[in-house]
Amino acid sequence: MAPTDTPPPTFDRRTFLRLSGVSSAALALGVAASDADAAATPGGPVPDGVFGLGIASGDPGPGSVVLWTRLAPEPLAADGHGGMPLRPVPVRWEVSPDERFRVVARRGTAIASPELAHAVHPLVEGLEPGREYFYRFRVGREVSPVGRTKTLPAAGASTSSFSFATASCQAWYHGHFSAYRHLANEELDAVFFLGDYIYEYGIGESNLWRAGASVAPEHGAEIETLEQFRLRYALFKTDPHLQALHATAPWMVTWDDHEVQNNYGADGSRYGISTEHFPHLRAVAYRAFYENLPLSLSTMPDGPDSTVFRRFDVGSLARFNVLDTRQFRDAPPVDREDQYDERRSMLGRQQERWLYEGMSGSPATWNVAANGVTVSAITEDRTDQWDGYPAARARLIEAMRTTSNPVVLTGDIHRHVASELKADFADPDSPTVGVELICTSVASGGDGAPTDGYTPDWVQHPYVKLYDGRRGYVHCRMTPDELTSRFRIVPWIEADADAPVRTTARFVTPAGAPGLEGQE
Repeated sequence: MAPTDTPPPTFDRRTFLRLSGVSSAALALGVAASDADAAATPGGPVPDGVFGLGIASGDPGPGSVVLWTRLAPEPLAADGHGGMPLRPVPVRWEVSPDERFRVVARRGTAIASPELAHAVHPLVEGLEPGREYFYRFRVGREVSPVGRTKTLPAAGASTSSFSFATASCQAWYHGHFSAYRHLANEELDAVFFLGDYIYEYGIGESNLWRAGASVAPEHGAEIETLEQFRLRYALFKTDPHLQALHATAPWMVTWDDHEVQNNYGADGSRYGISTEHFPHLRAVAYRAFYENLPLSLSTMPDGPDSTVFRRFDVGSLARFNVLDTRQFRDAPPVDREDQYDERRSMLGRQQERWLYEGMSGSPATWNVAANGVTVSAITEDRTDQWDGYPAARARLIEAMRTTSNPVVLTGDIHRHVASELKADFADPDSPTVGVELICTSVASGGDGAPTDGYTPDWVQHPYVKLYDGRRGYVHCRMTPDELTSRFRIVPWIEADADAPVRTTARFVTPAGAPGLEGQE
């Protein structure tokens, strides 16, 4: 039976867990099921076209990776169940070093349950480190497309290079995912998605800028329920270029605000939702986030709480710390004195300690924080960014000074920005501690333009080396000697998905010499 999704007028934490939790059996079987479990699952016909939302992989380790699919023969069915019968369905998977599957390295079964919107997250272990693999799923006689993934190098292993991209902010209704069409053809070991995978707003005539697109009336309401979140993920994931990119490389994903509500923080809504109701909204939003992305079981929410900050080591080359800048932050400042209060935190004390200890103790050449909102100082009135948490930013910068070659990866602002992180932003001549690479949006904001009304706020600072408001992504290649970042843009997205891609700026950051050296 599907869980109840509509909260009662009043409830406590135990009620949250009852309404928003998932049975331990469903969770476990969605990761790994035995032959006996599969045989014990009631049979019955399954509709054709169950792989309508594609396939994906994510959260890789040196010998492991998480696979994902969500069965949905009718992805846009209004009830959020994707056209699936409300019963469990066995899903078989295979992993091979060969795209034609002449040799199968690992195989297994997971049970797609209606409790998790028929999503499965099999954890594949026992793979070789630093190796390319291919995977596919089977349901009955139906076989999914083939996906490509890659494990991380062994702990401490010498690694000659690592290529990755950053992307964020994919408002489907604002335009086509042209950037993903190009990104799927790049050299990629991984993709870091930095927030705003979906948007919660109702979709209507005023914001549906994607030429040729239309939506059913149920998409017109702002999201409040689990079914609505499931449907919104399904809408965005019907894009063929997003599906292709998911099937090209493993993703490491974090959230920003629109996976729940614009500019939210912790249990606080900026739009009038009561403190009693908002944690329920967060609970169902976090639940849908897990259901629809290739995430490890450790990120599965417990009611309104989830742990999405986690760490990925790429041999001895790089350490990536994926952060959560929403769930634990203090409330927006009420005045300047509050804004500069030393006690204020963007990450919460537990996550701060975890990050700083991981940075100071890191053996890696490059140490990266994959983060939702801008760290660089821009203007004091941008309180949703780290500008609203200057004491927390100072602690972060100080922690960066204890590690080698710090890099911050950021999304959120729908602009490409390359910035040098200063020991003291009030003194542009102070030492450069690291670099921040901010990727523009994939679609949010429509076509965009090289400059806009916000340009002066950013380029007034000598440490900001690039500002470009067009759509695209950032492609990076790390070696033991340098980090090369290419800021890629497409000139339009609203009319169609056919726009070409080009590099608007390219920077080199030498190991041991933090900064951004512009290159033609």
